[in-house]
Amino acid sequence: NPTGLNSNLDKVQFHTYFSYKDLFGFTILLFFLCTLSSFFPNALGDPDNFIPANPLSTPPHIKPEWYFLFAYAILRSIPNKLGGVLALLFSILVLL
Repeated sequence: NPTGLNSNLDKVQFHTYFSYKDLFGFTILLFFLCTLSSFFPNALGDPDNFIPANPLSTPPHIKPEWYFLFAYAILRSIPNKLGGVLALLFSILVLL
């Protein structure tokens, strides 16, 4: 300290203060998630899961996840199964 002033008055120890602060935040978050999963298990679920199943009809709104949409579009655009699989493999090889 070149000025010779004592600067220990405005310091906080890292381990005791921030460790307990993080532990308290983690405890609150864990309590919130346990409460949510125990008392409201369907709060964050997909609403389509509550529709009763009908084994005689396929729902029209079925679509793959976003990361499979390219493969879904390729396979739907080609009517031949072998051609669709080859086009899918070729599209993956183009990326390499």
